[in-house]
Amino acid sequence: MSKGKLAKFADMERYDNVFQYPYSVVEQVPFDMKGRWHELYFKNQNPIVLELGCGKGEYTVGLAQRYPDTNFIGVDIKGARMWTGATQALQEGLRNVAFLRTNIEIIDRFFAADEVQEIWLTFSDPQMKNPRKRLTSTYFLERYRHFLVDGGFVHLKTDSNFLFTYTTLMAERNRLDVLLHTTNLYAEATREQLAEAASIQTYYESMWMARGLDIKYMKFRLPHDGALQEPDVEIELDDYRSYHRDKRSSKSTAK
Repeated sequence: MSKGKLAKFADMERYDNVFQYPYSVVEQVPFDMKGRWHELYFKNQNPIVLELGCGKGEYTVGLAQRYPDTNFIGVDIKGARMWTGATQALQEGLRNVAFLRTNIEIIDRFFAADEVQEIWLTFSDPQMKNPRKRLTSTYFLERYRHFLVDGGFVHLKTDSNFLFTYTTLMAERNRLDVLLHTTNLYAEATREQLAEAASIQTYYESMWMARGLDIKYMKFRLPHDGALQEPDVEIELDDYRSYHRDKRSSKSTAK
């Protein structure tokens, strides 16, 4: 039987690999590790990679197991889910893993310029009704620029054709350098360049695949320079209801 939410939150309060700064308290509580993650937590100078919207932390932990010489930080506001990955990391003695419980809208308050090398977005809510909330929107890409190295990598792995199309159009509109792009990751998983993205499969990802949905993946560089613009194109909405997500719209397309 799994632990209840209160018990999980109690665990997280004493976990040394979890840092909790929800939006409601971040203004009143200073975050001294900004710009000092290497020094104060990881105790090394290895690259830092973020997973934004990490859920249970399956991808964060999986990447940490695969790449012991890289540091990984999973970010999400759902603490009860994050407990799973944080607990596993502690049990396995993974010192290259940390978790930050906060709102992604304020992610730039926790990292200094050039402190992060890569960002993973794994099965993010496509936010078909609200462009500003999409994790590949100009609103978020501008925030990533505050701490991501110039030309740092952004990975998107998704079941959503809407979010994948939107992000593809975003990259085209802003002439971002797209290194990898596939609408069916596992059909091309034998390609060496796609091995990393195909090497870890989350619980929800397996559910999508069981429903016959193809997994999309792209990897692009985000430069510091240049004004970012939203694509002005109507995109067909996903024609299915995602787990824990409703379409919430009677429209067939959105920008």
